Amino acid sequence: MHAADLHSFATRVRENAPLVHCLTNLVVTNFTANVLLAIGAAPAMVVAREEAGEFAGIANALSVNLGTLDVPQSKAIRVAVDAANAAGKPWVLDPVAVGPLAFRTEFALDLLDSKPAVIRGNASEIISLSGGTASGRGVDSTAATDAALDAAQILALKTQAVVAVTGAIDYITDGRRTVALSNGSPLMTRVTGVGCALSATVAAFVGASAGPEEYWLATVAAVAYSTIAGELAARDTALPGSFAVAYLDRLASLDAASFAATLVARDVTAA
Repeated sequence: MHAADLHSFATRVRENAPLVHCLTNLVVTNFTANVLLAIGAAPAMVVAREEAGEFAGIANALSVNLGTLDVPQSKAIRVAVDAANAAGKPWVLDPVAVGPLAFRTEFALDLLDSKPAVIRGNASEIISLSGGTASGRGVDSTAATDAALDAAQILALKTQAVVAVTGAIDYITDGRRTVALSNGSPLMTRVTGVGCALSATVAAFVGASAGPEEYWLATVAAVAYSTIAGELAARDTALPGSFAVAYLDRLASLDAASFAATLVARDVTAA
C-alpha cells in the first residue's frame, strides 16, 4: 500500500464525480453536501420513501446515517438499501449512537443482513454492532479505537464488510488486512458533521472504485484523505469556525505530494 495508490482514489472521484445518495441526519445535511462537493463528488439527499429506492438504483453509492433516525426514515432507508443491492451499488452504514438506544440498535443490526460494503463508526458503536457491550454517550464514544479492533475484525468477517473504526487512531479492516492511520486533528471533533461526512466520503470513494475487490483500499484512502485534510487545515487555523472553512478548502486542494508527505499509516494485520 503506497501513498500514490491511496491518493489515486481521490483522483478517480474528481474525474468521475460519483453520485452519492445520502440518507443522513438532519444536523449534518448541508455540511455533508459541501464535503462531497469539495472532494469532487455529487451529493443528493433524496429522502422520501416513495423516491428513495428509485434514486438509490441511479446513484453510484448510498450513504446511510442513523443520527436522527425515525420510523419514516427507517422505511426510506430500507427501500434504498434493497434497491442499491438489487442494482449492485455499494452502500455504507454509519451506525450513529447504536448500543445505548434500542430502536436504532435493532434497526442497525437488521441492516447488517443487507450486506453493507462498509461500516464506519466510533469504537463504542462498532463494539455494540459486533455483539459486545459498550457504553457510548450519544454520538460520542467512551472507548478508544484500539479497544474496538478485535470487534471490528469480528464484525468484518461476520458481515463481509469493510469496517472502519475512527477516532484518535483510525483502524480499517476487512477481517484479514488491517491498517492503522494516525492523521487528523482534535479540531475535527469540534465541528458538527465531520464524522458523518466522512461516511459519505467513504461512499464516494467506494462508488468510484472498480468493485468489491477495491473496497478495503478505497476505504483506507477515504479515511486517510479526510484526516490528512483535517490535519493540514488545523495548521491554518486554531478555532472551530474557521477550521470548518479551512477543512473544505483542504479537501478541495489536497494534492498527491502533500498527501504523501503527511500520511502516517502502519500495517497492523499481524498485531
